[in-house]
Amino acid sequence: MNTTNSIAVVTGSARGIGQGIAQRLGADGHHVIVADLPTMQEGVQETVSTIEAAGGKATGAEVDVTDQASVEALVATAVEVGGKLDVFVANAGIAQVEPLIDYSKEDFEKILNVNITGVFLSYQAAAKQMIEQGNGGKIIGAASIVAFRPFALLSPYSATKWAVRGLTQGAAMEWAKHGITVNAYGPGIVGTSMWDLIDEKLGEQEGLAKGEAIKKYAGDILLGRVSVPEDVANLVSFLSSEDSDYITGQTMLVDGGMQFS
Repeated sequence: MNTTNSIAVVTGSARGIGQGIAQRLGADGHHVIVADLPTMQEGVQETVSTIEAAGGKATGAEVDVTDQASVEALVATAVEVGGKLDVFVANAGIAQVEPLIDYSKEDFEKILNVNITGVFLSYQAAAKQMIEQGNGGKIIGAASIVAFRPFALLSPYSATKWAVRGLTQGAAMEWAKHGITVNAYGPGIVGTSMWDLIDEKLGEQEGLAKGEAIKKYAGDILLGRVSVPEDVANLVSFLSSEDSDYITGQTMLVDGGMQFS
């Protein structure tokens, strides 16, 4: 893929892993559509600015991945900006840390809506555009280490990431004939605000001080450190490039050696 004229969408890219992915794809030469919720537009503009300051191209956009019309409008924005869509990274997601026994139906439905329905709508809208173009493309979803190894207090979150694995495999099977590869990335413990929340909630449940819960889980990391968004972005860079043309239907772990698939 010639990234010089490539258009890449990254949802949930106002901060954290999504921001790291958007910045890396911008450095790779893609024109990045930096997309996040209307309430996250300050972060979106920050991501756009860092990409442009590094010599890349970026355009900010609003999206609610749980809303089909919003996701379709995002794809339309990408096409308006660059005439086509080459890469779609369905990164947006949420985590809820709660004992399963206390989990409300409303919270369960919310996490399913964002983490599964949002990925489904993103995959579908991206695929429709790529099929119409007729020149293939790269669709990439956000899974997690918990798609292979659930964590306590993250049961519904774990279930959604297992589902992303299944959806990714099914989509890869259906769209390979169109030259579209569909893969997912599975981060382990990452130094982001989401893991700060997980650390806080796990600490409350287990009577641990701030930072101790992550430290406890991080003891399983063979490479000896918690990951940073750049670690994940490196993998997504590969999955977005022609170097990954013969890889599809995979959920690839980037966890420092916590879990072997």
